[in-house]
Amino acid sequence: MGRTAAQSLVAWLEELGRISDEPDGLTRTFLSPAMRRSNAQVTRWMAAAGLAVREDPMGNVIGRLEGPTPDAKTLWLGSHLDTVRRAGRFDGALGVLTPIAALAELRRRRVNLPFAVEVIGFSEEEGVRFASGYLGSKAFTGQLRPADLALRDADGVTVREAVARWHSLTPGRSIPVRSSARGGRPGDRLIPFPSSRPAPSSLLGYVEVHIEQGPVLERERLAVGVVSAIAGQTRGRIVLRGQAGHAGTTPMALRRDALAGAAEFVRFVESTARLRAPLVATVGSLTVTPGAPNVIPGEVKLSLDVRHPRDPARRAALTHLLAEARAIARRRGLKFTWEKTQDDGAVACAPELTARLEASVQAVQSRSVTLVSGAGHDAVVVAAVAPVAMLFVRCRGGLSHHPDEYAAPADIGVALDVLVEFLLRLAPPAAAAKRKSSR
Repeated sequence: MGRTAAQSLVAWLEELGRISDEPDGLTRTFLSPAMRRSNAQVTRWMAAAGLAVREDPMGNVIGRLEGPTPDAKTLWLGSHLDTVRRAGRFDGALGVLTPIAALAELRRRRVNLPFAVEVIGFSEEEGVRFASGYLGSKAFTGQLRPADLALRDADGVTVREAVARWHSLTPGRSIPVRSSARGGRPGDRLIPFPSSRPAPSSLLGYVEVHIEQGPVLERERLAVGVVSAIAGQTRGRIVLRGQAGHAGTTPMALRRDALAGAAEFVRFVESTARLRAPLVATVGSLTVTPGAPNVIPGEVKLSLDVRHPRDPARRAALTHLLAEARAIARRRGLKFTWEKTQDDGAVACAPELTARLEASVQAVQSRSVTLVSGAGHDAVVVAAVAPVAMLFVRCRGGLSHHPDEYAAPADIGVALDVLVEFLLRLAPPAAAAKRKSSR
């Protein structure tokens, strides 16, 4: 492939990375003003690539390339357009823009695919605004529940209210609720977004391109690699309540210091995970009340994030950690509560799609490696309705969720070549012959 497509892709990433809700860094949260601008820009790029573009009620941007016949199956490609606070410009965006560039390149070559393609820019994956991730992909795949719409942001706005404000909903774009047809607890109800979502039998699958967010590809000196599975993840909030008091007049033996108990637990989380590889467990945030230097901390809220590629091991580790938290609370005279905010099982990537992706990688860079993703991705949610596969792209130092996050233009070009190769490998022999003649 010529360098033009890859150069355009790199330029797009730079341009999208400048669309932010904050002037001094990249922060683009769910249904924010910056998301409206980013959706508009992505829409323009999709349209220029020949895609018919729509936006669903949840703010997901979908660009569709029709198949040769009305009953042609559909391949989904995409990732998310929201970011963490003070983010890098590649996480999520790379997986939305690379498919657009790939389809633009096939259009330039006059290659007609024998299936439909939808490129999806999911509106929410990171969980920054509402402390719960995957709202975009849940909506797109019909897996939203009333509890998701009742979540509130820091200003007290619910997801339902935010969606209504975003679209000024008309009766035709209301948020209907129907009984769940699969799984879930008795009485659970799903929000079908969109109501015209294709049946699983009409889907070829979902492929997501993403930076690795880890060091393996850099160690292997490879631009890209193929994901075999995505680790399961449990996320929640622990509250330890003791008794606030004067720091100078309360004897040490009589204190019920919530922060001291939290510190003991944080250390236990780290030491436990170090002994149980590949388990990873993290306390990423602490909120201390009242938070004064001369007052004994009376309450601490702390996050807990536990991940493992095998669900039984993840669940066992979580049980072990929470048992110790309760024991610490008892010893220190603290009250303990636990609220689970996210619980996603491990996802195995689809063997057939993954094998095609591996063959495409080998065709472009001669060697392929497989990796387990410790980070969560929209593919976790999409896997409930379609086979999934993922392509990882090397990032410098394995650094992500940081302004210094970086993927080299040459590596981005390799990823683009691999995706084009993959699309052509799904095509019949006539398209494959055109692939060879166009190089």
